[in-house]
Amino acid sequence: MPRINLLPWREAERKKRQRDFGVALAGGVVAAVVAVLGTIFVYSNMISNQEARNARLTDEIAQLEKSIEEIDGLERQKERMLARMEIIEQLQKSRPEIVHLFDEMARQLPEGVYLTGMSQQGRSVEVRGVAKSSTRVSALMRQVDSSEWMTDPQVERVETTSSGASRQAVFVVNLKQESPGATEDEFE
Repeated sequence: MPRINLLPWREAERKKRQRDFGVALAGGVVAAVVAVLGTIFVYSNMISNQEARNARLTDEIAQLEKSIEEIDGLERQKERMLARMEIIEQLQKSRPEIVHLFDEMARQLPEGVYLTGMSQQGRSVEVRGVAKSSTRVSALMRQVDSSEWMTDPQVERVETTSSGASRQAVFVVNLKQESPGATEDEFE
């Protein structure tokens, strides 16, 4: 029987398999590296897109906060304007009341009583004057008490002074202004 040496063929086959294995291994490593780099690239794109969306949302939130601040400022300004309009409306409503007060004061002033001053704060009115006697001050108080535009007269002081041969009473009376048909809230 002839002897055939198969060793070089096996060795060539082994080298071919090793080379194929190396090529497959290198191809696998390259594919794995490409897959990892592709995955990193895809995730990097996703992260940068999300960061861009987050940045846009942050900008939009900042703009909305500015708008909210402007709206709050406008609301406060609106409230101030409404309060001013309400005050002006109340002043317009109470405008004729001072005329009625002066008219009523002139009507209720008894003979022999002269006013030297009058001041008003809210509903309170302070009347200063001179009377020929303190009984005329009492008559003024009764007249004021019967008036529909003035109520609650209170004497703060009455001083009798001598001026030559005559005597006179210097007085200060506090009273409240009323408005027939008005509610209590319109005065405050």
